[in-house]
Amino acid sequence: MEAPHLEVSGAVWLGFNAFVVALLLVDLFGFNRRAHQIKIGEALRTSAFFIAAAMFVNVLVWVRYGGHAGLTFFTGYLVEISLSVDNLFVIAVLFGYFAVPPRYQHRVLFWGVFGAIVMRAGMILAGVALVGRFAWVLYIFGVFLILTGGRMLFAGNITEPPKSNKILTYLRRILPLTKDFHSDQFVIRKMGYVLVTPLFLVLVMIELTDVVFAFDSIPAILGITTDPFLAYGSNIMAVVGLRALYFVLAGLIERVRYLHIGLGLVLVFIGLKMLVAERFHIPTWLSLIVITSLIAASALYSWYAPEKSKLPES
Repeated sequence: MEAPHLEVSGAVWLGFNAFVVALLLVDLFGFNRRAHQIKIGEALRTSAFFIAAAMFVNVLVWVRYGGHAGLTFFTGYLVEISLSVDNLFVIAVLFGYFAVPPRYQHRVLFWGVFGAIVMRAGMILAGVALVGRFAWVLYIFGVFLILTGGRMLFAGNITEPPKSNKILTYLRRILPLTKDFHSDQFVIRKMGYVLVTPLFLVLVMIELTDVVFAFDSIPAILGITTDPFLAYGSNIMAVVGLRALYFVLAGLIERVRYLHIGLGLVLVFIGLKMLVAERFHIPTWLSLIVITSLIAASALYSWYAPEKSKLPES
């Protein structure tokens, strides 16, 4: 069985959230004070900064609450980062489909990440409360993850553009949409009318995409831990760094084309772990080894496997 929940004071919760807000401000006003195209070198440095920030929090958790809590935090962080890769690839497809200029992509991603943080926080805390009240919900989550992982194992190409998306068609019908981009603005005023730009439409689609992917990642983190702070903290620290990670991975879609196999197996493993938790306790360190091995193996196979056919361009 999982260890009892941590005794986390209100000051710790406040301090953590203040740290997250500070990271977002550094991202918006430090790394990206002006609209520009983010090259791979800058993306790697920024991504390294956010990973270091997450590991800083991880160390603090380890020191304050013990090794088990620290290992659990790291496992949750790794799972969320890994499951976010498919999300980033879909975002890349959306950017290509809408022909978003590279210098405007960061602004969309920043506000997309901000919205994802708010939404994930509510979903995680609600999920923890639900599991705390109805423990049998974990079995439902476990079955759901196994089915989702199985479907992901046989998933087709995720780089197809949204040619006939009904939501997209509906939004275009009801929104007062401009034809062209207007710098990096989401909303403009023209001839007394308030109009939204295609950049706003991209932002809405990114937020909707994150909602869909959250239905995988939230049960997955609850399969690692139901402790409110560990589940929330590890997930949020992973989401904060997604903007930088996107610009690292955007050019590598074809080189990790089999990663979905590893991610699918991770979801199946976590789902099975939830189903057998009452009878068989799987230590956190063993879960970390299994998850890391599955992701690493699929990533290495993707990188070195011969390319049978080139993926269609978005």
